[in-house]
Amino acid sequence: MPSLNITFTDEELEAVRAAAAADGKSLKQYVHDLPLREQQRLQFVRYALSWGEQQRAEFDEAFPDEAPPRSRREGADAA
Repeated sequence: MPSLNITFTDEELEAVRAAAAADGKSLKQYVHDLPLREQQRLQFVRYALSWGEQQRAEFDEAFPDEAPPRSRREGADAA
């Protein structure tokens, strides 16, 4: 099975060990899971942004005083 050697400073390694212990995992399992969790997090964020954009018009119509419509918000940012 492929493996990977990763170099940490003493302080970094201690922080990673503490995070692994707080998560109830071995150091090896914690470091293994990090890129997988990051991939899942990014997938969730992409979906959430997409969903939010799909709902924007409905939200703006239902709650006109909550946030300015996108076109006005962009115009204000440009000023």
